Amino acid sequence: MSNPTPNLTIKQWQPDDRPREKLKNKGAESLSVAELFAIVIGSGSRGESAVSLMKRILHGQKNGLSDLHKIPLEALIKFKGVGLVKALKIKAVFEISKRLQSQPFQEKKQFNSSADVFQSLQAILGNLQHEEFWILYLNQSNRLLAKKCLSKGGITQTVVDVRLAIKNALEIGATGMILAHNHPSGNLNPSRQDKEITQKFIEAANTFDIIILDHLIVFEKRYFSFKDENLV
Repeated sequence: MSNPTPNLTIKQWQPDDRPREKLKNKGAESLSVAELFAIVIGSGSRGESAVSLMKRILHGQKNGLSDLHKIPLEALIKFKGVGLVKALKIKAVFEISKRLQSQPFQEKKQFNSSADVFQSLQAILGNLQHEEFWILYLNQSNRLLAKKCLSKGGITQTVVDVRLAIKNALEIGATGMILAHNHPSGNLNPSRQDKEITQKFIEAANTFDIIILDHLIVFEKRYFSFKDENLV
C-alpha cells in the first residue's frame, strides 16, 4: 500500500488508500483509528488531511484513544484544525460506544463473578473524570433487574444516600445489590470511607433480607472487588 502525502487531500490519494473506499472494500478492521475518525469528521484543515489531523491528535495523547476519550469538549475544540463541529462528532462517537458497551444492562444479564460485573460497568465508569456511585439490583438468580446511578460527585468523592438505595431495592423487588464506584485518581485501594459506606449498606440491607453481593472500584481497565478480597 502506498503512503499518502499528508499535504494532499484525501481525494488526491490513490483510491485504495482512501478511508471510505477501504471501509467499503476491505471492512472496518482494515482501517486505523485515525482513518476511522477521519471518516467521522469528514474533512481536515488547510494543508492537512483528515487522517493526518487525527494522527496528530492521537499521537499527542500518552495513551492514545483512551486519553482522547477523556479530553473535555472545550479542550478538544482548541486543537488546530478541529473546531466545534468536528469536536462534537468525535464526542458523539465515544458516547455511542459507551452506550453500546453498556447495552447488556438492558437485558436480564446474570452476574456470576466480579469480572462479569466489571465487564458491564467499565464502559460507564472506566474513564470518568469525576466519581459516580452506581448500584446493580439483582433477583435471587443474580440476574439484573435494574441499574441506577445513586450519586455523582467531584474528583475525590461522592455523597451516597444509603436509605434511597434500599428504598429503590424494595420497590424493584431486589434480593441482592452490587455497589460500584470509580476512582479517577487511578488508586484502586479502598479508602476508609469506601469501607465504611460498604458496611453501612450491609447493615441496612440485612434489615430487609437483601444481600450486598460485592462492591467494585473501577478505573479504566482495572478494578478492585470487595468480594474477591473477602471484604463482604
